[in-house]
Amino acid sequence: MRTPNIVGIAGSFKRPSKTRSLVSHVAEVVSGRYGFDFDVYDMIDVGPSLGAALWRKQLDEKAQHVLQEIVAADVLIIGAPTYRGSYPGLFKHLIDLIDPHELKSKPILITATGGGDRHALMVEHQLRPLFGFFMAHTLPTAVYASDRDFRDYAVASEHLSKRIEEAVNEVGVFFPRRVPTFDAAE
Repeated sequence: MRTPNIVGIAGSFKRPSKTRSLVSHVAEVVSGRYGFDFDVYDMIDVGPSLGAALWRKQLDEKAQHVLQEIVAADVLIIGAPTYRGSYPGLFKHLIDLIDPHELKSKPILITATGGGDRHALMVEHQLRPLFGFFMAHTLPTAVYASDRDFRDYAVASEHLSKRIEEAVNEVGVFFPRRVPTFDAAE
């Protein structure tokens, strides 16, 4: 039996990034719980050809690889930094280059980061409808994190950790035959 693959994509343009840290953290929790493989990418990994590409075939090899990984993933973990109430334009452009049928029925755990609570509904008002268009299965629990939830770019909030656990539990619905793996410390 093939090990399911998680792909995390963070819409961030710098490193370190709280958004990439959040996506990586969630991917690690899912991987640890269910034994999945995972890779995490951000806009730096996609590279500069994205901004010049009108069509998918115009992407360079690096960007083509990331896009193919997104499409081939068994589970997606999407993370977007919040800029002025929404996700970044180049992040949206990357998603626009995906054919709608390529994400149909794919489980997607959506996350976002922002400076404060004013942006918390971005996951519901921006990301959930975006992936609803693709007929993907966005998991019911979305994860939003503000600056106060991190310490040195690492998840540091108990409230955020609990929210992540709720969302990660929902991944198991799509993989009922996989037995969760637990650390001996749990």
